[in-house]
Amino acid sequence: MSTILHSKIIGEGEPLLILHGFLGMGDNWKSLGNKFSENYEVHLMDQRNHGRSFFDDEFNYEVLVDDLLNYMNHHQLKKTIILGHSMGGKTAMLFAVTHPEKVDKIIIADIGPKFYPRHHDTILEGLSTIDFSKQKSRSEVEKVLKSYIPEWGIRQFLLKNVYWKTKEQLAFRFNLSALIENIDEIGTALPSLTVYQGKILFLKGENSGYITKDDIHLIKAHFPKAEIKTVKNAGHWLHAENPQDFYNYVAEFLQN
Repeated sequence: MSTILHSKIIGEGEPLLILHGFLGMGDNWKSLGNKFSENYEVHLMDQRNHGRSFFDDEFNYEVLVDDLLNYMNHHQLKKTIILGHSMGGKTAMLFAVTHPEKVDKIIIADIGPKFYPRHHDTILEGLSTIDFSKQKSRSEVEKVLKSYIPEWGIRQFLLKNVYWKTKEQLAFRFNLSALIENIDEIGTALPSLTVYQGKILFLKGENSGYITKDDIHLIKAHFPKAEIKTVKNAGHWLHAENPQDFYNYVAEFLQN
């Protein structure tokens, strides 16, 4: 089993590593990744226990940071731009304060360095009720999820993780048991007194509550050079809900 993270690499230029959020995968970023690949070598990555990367019982931000460092060493990347959404943003922040010499610039999408109380329980409960010996199609899986997850968009996001493991058997791309076991790790705060002095952009969704005015002081304490911008008409999945403004903010930040 390879313990190097799976990725799809597109484009040429300075490396831009994209880290998805909880229960996501690199494929979620395909459209924006293609756009960024016009100017950068884009790495659409799957973090451990997600997508096509390896499964492991251990799951916390320290090991996610180690995975990222191993990935960079494996691909001989000396310095990179990192873009992380939600859980991926937490990984990116910890990587920046731990290995600042490896980072050129950082973009954090709709997450802050603070502690977040767990809030995925209903989704995980719904996913746990799926029995692939009974649910033989995506529509049957969706039918079960619907009673737990009324939001169509969230269901579609989760259904992207359903694939044919064999000709007869569906499965999830994520390691559900390890993620449930370690769910409290997802909201962990960035360790206090850690600082990254480099350039960093925080993008918050206008309709999202993940970054509030009260969080700005803490963001600036960890990241003195932080820029904070709001993506209009977007919630937590700001890159999917308003990709044009999201792209423009990132492109402008990277050019300066």
